[in-house]
Amino acid sequence: MRLAGLMAASLLLASATVSTADRAIIVLDGSGSMWGQIDGKPKLEIARETLRTVLGAVPADLELGLIAYGHRQKGMCSDIELVVDPAAGTGAAIADAADAMRFLGKTPLSQAVKQAAETLRFIEEKATVILITDGIETCDADPCALANELEQSGVDFTAHVVGFGLSREEGRQVACLADNTGGRYIQANDAGGLADALTRTVVAEASPEPEPEPQPEPQPEPEPVAAFNIVPTVALSEDTDDLEDSAGNAYEVYRASPDGSRGEHVTTEYGRWRGTLEQGEYVMVARLGRAQVEQPVEVAADAVAEPHFVLNAGRLIVRPRPQEGAEVPEGASTLVDHPGEGEGVYYGVANDVFPAGDQVVTVEIGEGSVTETIALAAGETVEKDIIVGVGRAVLNASYVDGMAVEEGGLYVEIFKAAKRLDGSRESMAYGYGPGTEYDVPPGDYVAFARMDKASAEVPFTVEVGERIEANVVLNAGVLAIAAPGADFIEVFGAARNIQGNRASIGYQYGEAYQLTVPAGDYVVVRRLPNDGGQAEGTATVKAGERTEISVQ
Repeated sequence: MRLAGLMAASLLLASATVSTADRAIIVLDGSGSMWGQIDGKPKLEIARETLRTVLGAVPADLELGLIAYGHRQKGMCSDIELVVDPAAGTGAAIADAADAMRFLGKTPLSQAVKQAAETLRFIEEKATVILITDGIETCDADPCALANELEQSGVDFTAHVVGFGLSREEGRQVACLADNTGGRYIQANDAGGLADALTRTVVAEASPEPEPEPQPEPQPEPEPVAAFNIVPTVALSEDTDDLEDSAGNAYEVYRASPDGSRGEHVTTEYGRWRGTLEQGEYVMVARLGRAQVEQPVEVAADAVAEPHFVLNAGRLIVRPRPQEGAEVPEGASTLVDHPGEGEGVYYGVANDVFPAGDQVVTVEIGEGSVTETIALAAGETVEKDIIVGVGRAVLNASYVDGMAVEEGGLYVEIFKAAKRLDGSRESMAYGYGPGTEYDVPPGDYVAFARMDKASAEVPFTVEVGERIEANVVLNAGVLAIAAPGADFIEVFGAARNIQGNRASIGYQYGEAYQLTVPAGDYVVVRRLPNDGGQAEGTATVKAGERTEISVQ
């Protein structure tokens, strides 16, 4: 878990990879869900230890700040605070602030990222935000729309997102913050996943080398002295060339314990590394993507150690497509269960290095899912299009034919048409508002729509690669009630059952009540405060019309 903490924080800062002239803000999730555990340890403790460990190594002149949300009040979407102003040398202050945070509120991540961007004056200057979240937006905001807004308005704005223990579906909902601003979304589910993400992100985001300084006039050459004593190399397989500088590999160096296992961590280096180590016994780990290999290394006096690592791995590129010839959707997810430890989750095109062997690949587009097993040999690159086979269903509703429901209070849901033994149907997807779109496998379905107290359904069929619009006709109108002086209004169906009772349709406290109801006859009862009596009125609602009544 110490490794998980270290890798998480390193991942965050490495993802930003800001130069000393840049300014950045870490946005830290302080919501109550951070009490959730990974391998028996609360995520909030991992985050605290991570920041404490890694921020000590941040360059002294890097201007770094901290914004937290959900850390002061329960249930408040406005609970966002600039805890540490971006400035040089704030590493210890940020770590102290994280140690003092409480974790108890909601997840207004979109507004927190926006506030971070504005604090960094993103419209005028380059700005980088690193969001660490273990949950999705819970405050009625659209992170994808925000990302587009920041990208279009900013001079050079980038957001990186670390999904700390998020599911694939949750990851899809926040990954666009990074995707739409040129940043990276990194899924971190465990210590191994964090280590892999660190390796891939640090190298991919590495800042360019500084311009060389002017060389002094040549001097007489001294006796040659070795500039380094260790030169490791790494290859995908025994019969492939060594990887180049830009391959994205990393070397972790540990002192060897008496039993030959990993001891104290010495350093982590990237690419084609040439270094200097003290004389002694070491354990080195070479990583690339999801593959890794470990071996002992001895560094002797007056000699250059040249350990060679063979990853026994290949590269897998998966392109999820809804049907043949279609583009790869940004929201498509690919889960690779590989022979090594853990799983890899990717959005859009999946492109990574995996240990050789059978890769169990599950691709999801909308509600469609396909699983295939792909054999990957060491040193091989396999490119594969996986066709999920879905069509697109667009759900709408109307009061009557030709009068569409345009309000946001519309609820829609897709069910499989076939019924279970108990008469119920399997739900496929649901959402709110007209024009909601869903990618679903081919088959027969039922579209259900509800607007307030009126509901209806309509059957429809989906074919692969086709777009079908399902419109549910509610056969409903709007009943608007005014009851001056009342403190309670209730609406009943006009018909009585065999016991003489009417069915309650809905109620509301106050002097006014508006609701959408099926066409028909109704009785409205209003009650005065303090048992001051009640009165009734009647109303007939016609489909597609508004009916207003006053009950005095």
